[in-house]
Amino acid sequence: MLDEQRASTVPPENASTVTDDGRLTYTLTEAAGRLGISRALAYEAAHRGELPVCRIGRRMLVPRAALLRLLGQDSPPGSQSA
Repeated sequence: MLDEQRASTVPPENASTVTDDGRLTYTLTEAAGRLGISRALAYEAAHRGELPVCRIGRRMLVPRAALLRLLGQDSPPGSQSA
């Protein structure tokens, strides 16, 4: 039963795109899953400034807009990038 609960809360490993789920930020673990990288690599990239984060106290959150920009998906669907 615990595996069923965990499976429903953990994003798929191959989820390389950010879906519009209404959230404005993701934890580094969630962002790592969406990028297809390890949690440790996400923390390293955040500390190096390669992964944009917003700090709230000790927490580091990745803004959804910054993640979309990083992935090159910041334009609305159907529009073409110049």
